[in-house]
Amino acid sequence: MEKAVNLAVIYGSAREGRFCDTVVNWAMDILRKDGDLSVSTLDPAVLDLPSRFVGNQHPAISGLHHTLAAADAYIVVTPEYNHSFTGELKLLIDAAKPQCRRKPLAFVSYGGMSGGLRAVEQLRLVFAELHVVTMRNVVSFTNAPDLFDQNGRPHNATGCENALNAMVADLKWWAKTLRNARNTDMAAPPTPQTISA
Repeated sequence: MEKAVNLAVIYGSAREGRFCDTVVNWAMDILRKDGDLSVSTLDPAVLDLPSRFVGNQHPAISGLHHTLAAADAYIVVTPEYNHSFTGELKLLIDAAKPQCRRKPLAFVSYGGMSGGLRAVEQLRLVFAELHVVTMRNVVSFTNAPDLFDQNGRPHNATGCENALNAMVADLKWWAKTLRNARNTDMAAPPTPQTISA
């Protein structure tokens, strides 16, 4: 029997009163029902990462590295602030690069009229630099507070759950495929070569 996919769900906001908690809690309720997944979370508000580089011995960075390294795949739940993603999320990403290499990542986004998709497209560029494979499909909530009831559930619960499950099905395929590839090819990745004219 193939072992479960270790999935890390990453909060994209650390703001007080953030809507991110509502979206993450909804997603986690669904993800925990999936027997193929073992789910953990990374929350920049809890990690309290240092705002400058201080080395890997800092407790917050050490814990971040451990969780990212143990994960086979990631889901980032991101809002959109000023047509982009948050500084707290960028700080988390920049604090750990080798741990994410050759692993897949999916997005759940939320925001106003764009549903957070402008943040997602910028994050694709950032994660490409880390050699992370991003999923094509995104679960996006436009004018997000209007789409959830007072219990934190989407009004269109079935449609939203189906969209998340479809995206996660692709994420699991990539996670298992890349995990198997990493396990069979343990050689160090090639050093990038500079081509001069």
